[in-house]
Amino acid sequence: MHVIADMKRTEHALEVIIFNSRWLLAPFYLGLVISIALLLVKFGQDFFHMLPTIFTMSESGVILAILTLVDMSLVANLLLIIIFSGYENFVSKIDTAGHEDRPSWMGKVDFSGLKVKLIASIVAISAIELLKAFVNVSNIGVAGDLATWTVADKQLAWKVGIHFVLIISGVLFALMDRIAEGTKTHHTDKHK
Repeated sequence: MHVIADMKRTEHALEVIIFNSRWLLAPFYLGLVISIALLLVKFGQDFFHMLPTIFTMSESGVILAILTLVDMSLVANLLLIIIFSGYENFVSKIDTAGHEDRPSWMGKVDFSGLKVKLIASIVAISAIELLKAFVNVSNIGVAGDLATWTVADKQLAWKVGIHFVLIISGVLFALMDRIAEGTKTHHTDKHK
């Protein structure tokens, strides 16, 4: 009898340790908050660097500078989604339910939704980088003749390929989640 009670106490202690280990993730999320602050510093640096030269910059230069700012903004948004959703899904609920500025999606994004939002943000960031590359491209080698392609042409081709792979990955993630959700619904209906 004492052996069973000791095993139950040991099991409970182990489960408490495992459950509380989720707090080991909190420093990761705090680090991401600091990363947003660092990104803000870089954003401000780029913004204030652009201001004095705005009237002398070419149109493509202005577009590239603005796309860089948009890119940093998207990365900051992505970090915020990861921080809020990750913390609420894996560490603890954030107690701001009554706050008027609480984002409507907060507390509603599960791990599956986080994956889809993450890949969608990465695709958007990739699209901005690709757009920057297209705006910055001077000339592209003759189509079909890889020997005349410059290093920049090959880099652009790689960026297009990677962007395409990211899009396909996003579609596959969404499709897998839809299939998994349909399977859950099917099993729930079957057991009723």
